[in-house]
Amino acid sequence: MVDEVPPQATNGQVDPNAPQFAPQAVYLKDVSFEAPIGPRVAPNSANPTISLNLNTSVNDLGGDMKEVVLTVRVEAKAAEKTVWLVEAQQAGAFGMRNVPAADAQRLLGIFCPNYLLPYARHVISDLLTKGGFPPFLLPPVNFEVLFNQAAAQAAQQQAGAAPAGNAVN
Repeated sequence: MVDEVPPQATNGQVDPNAPQFAPQAVYLKDVSFEAPIGPRVAPNSANPTISLNLNTSVNDLGGDMKEVVLTVRVEAKAAEKTVWLVEAQQAGAFGMRNVPAADAQRLLGIFCPNYLLPYARHVISDLLTKGGFPPFLLPPVNFEVLFNQAAAQAAQQQAGAAPAGNAVN
C-alpha cells in the first residue's frame, strides 16, 4: 500500500510519476436526526437496544479527485419504539495521482473511511446531546477487516457466477 508521505525528491526535484495521495476536504454531506418521543423515556423501561449500520461509497469527482462517503446510521429502540435515529453522511475529497489500482482500492476502502470516522463520531455525539440524550460514541471500526471480507465475498460471488465450462454444439 502507498504510504501517505510526500514524494521522494531527487536533486531537489520531485518525481512527477511518484504515487501521491492527500486528503483535500472533509465535509458533512447529509444528516438526519429523529426523536419521535423526545428525550422522554419511561423510567421503568429497559435500556434501549442500539443498532449500528455503516456503509461507504466512492464517487469520481473528475481529474485526480475521489469522494468517499461514510454513511453511519444509528438507531435506539425501547419496547419496539424508536427512541432516536441518527443518520450522517460524512464525506471527504481525496486527491490521488499515479497510485496503482490495487493500492487505490485499499486507500479508498480502508484509509479514507478511517480518516472520516472521527468526524462522523463527533457529529452523531453532538446531535444526540443537542437532542437531549446522552452522547453516543461510535465504537472503533476495523475497516481493513471489513474491506477484506467484502473482497473475499465479491471473489466468491464472482467464482460462483463464472461459467461451469464451454458447451460444444
